[in-house]
Amino acid sequence: MTKTADPLDHGRMSLIEHLAELRTRLVISVVAIAAGAIACWILYPQILDFLTRPYDGVCEVDFDLTDDNAECQLLVTDPLEGFNVRVSVAAYGGLALAMPILLWQLWSFISPGLYPHERRYGLIFTFTAATLFFSGAALAYWSIPRALDFLDTIGGQDLVSFFSPDRYFNFVVKMMIAFGLGFEFPIVLIFLQMADLMETETLSRNRHYAIIGIVVLVAVITPSGDPFTLMVLSVPMYIFYEASILYGWLRARRKRRASASA
Repeated sequence: MTKTADPLDHGRMSLIEHLAELRTRLVISVVAIAAGAIACWILYPQILDFLTRPYDGVCEVDFDLTDDNAECQLLVTDPLEGFNVRVSVAAYGGLALAMPILLWQLWSFISPGLYPHERRYGLIFTFTAATLFFSGAALAYWSIPRALDFLDTIGGQDLVSFFSPDRYFNFVVKMMIAFGLGFEFPIVLIFLQMADLMETETLSRNRHYAIIGIVVLVAVITPSGDPFTLMVLSVPMYIFYEASILYGWLRARRKRRASASA
């Protein structure tokens, strides 16, 4: 009797091979991040100007700047703060620039565990995941002035905001990362369905729990905590949740048609 070949047999590797593959992927990722960090270190003045624009609106309201040449500036309280900010901007910027390469390395590492017809989605996965991440970061950048305005006014009219560079950039980076990771939500759900680790029916049955879970998750991962930011991220994440369910139904229907025609 002929033994039926397992479609995953050729994708199986020994533990040593897995570790060697992981090391290769990590080395490539570190090199990509380092190259991106060097580029961001060189372009730091332009990046600094870009990241401080959301602060301008709050600063102009607080100080009533009528001079067009006047600039909103951050208050340095530590001699090393300027250097630390530049290092942080370079590191996070390098991570952002290397994101497509990191996602490709991630896919290349996990793809041997998938079926052959699922491995061809590598470029689609990388492009979609990178686009979603940068879209989320862009949405965060757009919402930051509203969040800063809320945080600036919630304490009352007698408080004047003086932001230090370290804390301001920490806030901005956390917002952009939170939104970027939040936009990866559909990729995670789709992959779980592709790997048969989660059923589409389970996602469909638990919509009401998903709404609560998404709102709680967004409240935890976003540093501002204002209602506007909560809504801006929660709504897209729930839309992504529904989109992953639609993908699951389409995938199941395609499999049924393939089985019927076989």
